[in-house]
Amino acid sequence: MLTPPRTFAIGDIHGCAATLRRLVDDIIHPLPVDRIYLLGDLIDRGPDSKGVLDFIFELRDRDLSVTGVRGNHEEMYLQAGNDHNYMGLWAANGGLTTLASFQADGPGDIPKRYRDFLGSLPLYILVDDFIIVHAGLNFTAFDPLEDADAMLWTRSPSVDRQRIGGRRLICGHTPVSLTRLHASLDSSKIMLDNGCVFGGLPEMGNLAALELESMTLFLQPNIDL
Repeated sequence: MLTPPRTFAIGDIHGCAATLRRLVDDIIHPLPVDRIYLLGDLIDRGPDSKGVLDFIFELRDRDLSVTGVRGNHEEMYLQAGNDHNYMGLWAANGGLTTLASFQADGPGDIPKRYRDFLGSLPLYILVDDFIIVHAGLNFTAFDPLEDADAMLWTRSPSVDRQRIGGRRLICGHTPVSLTRLHASLDSSKIMLDNGCVFGGLPEMGNLAALELESMTLFLQPNIDL
């Protein structure tokens, strides 16, 4: 009997490579028929951003379907090489840990393979009854899917499903407690950032994966910190 394909969305990883590996290999056990979508903020803050990206490449080499959307931390990194203001913003928001993981002095020292991958991440992905986006959408815009800043940065809870084909949003970006995360599973904006990199705070510190077909939530406590 064929195993039906599953679809997973995984919240903000923030350089926690060992936690991601434990979640994927020991908890969700993806198969080549499955799809994994990452909600952005793969890098910064945590200790091993290079390891996160290397593990994504490894999963692809294992013929697993892994992709994702761009987060504001990827955007800060991509802009930092050409803009001193972005460099300061990136450094103040965990970018220095990313440089350390690559043993790099600046964003231009990170190998092209990694930059090209992060630069290739789209701002949103349509998946059946969901839109996967890092932060959210601006429903005051003529076309919510044209406001790049909102997709990367907004913390607005508003969702107008009629304007996005009846779909629900799946987002990261804003760390929420486990109580709020669980409550969001029944709402129009599913929020999967449990602040993995902020381990030790009450109801925080897990890397979350949601199987979309069954709406089953999987949690892996941070083991990087």
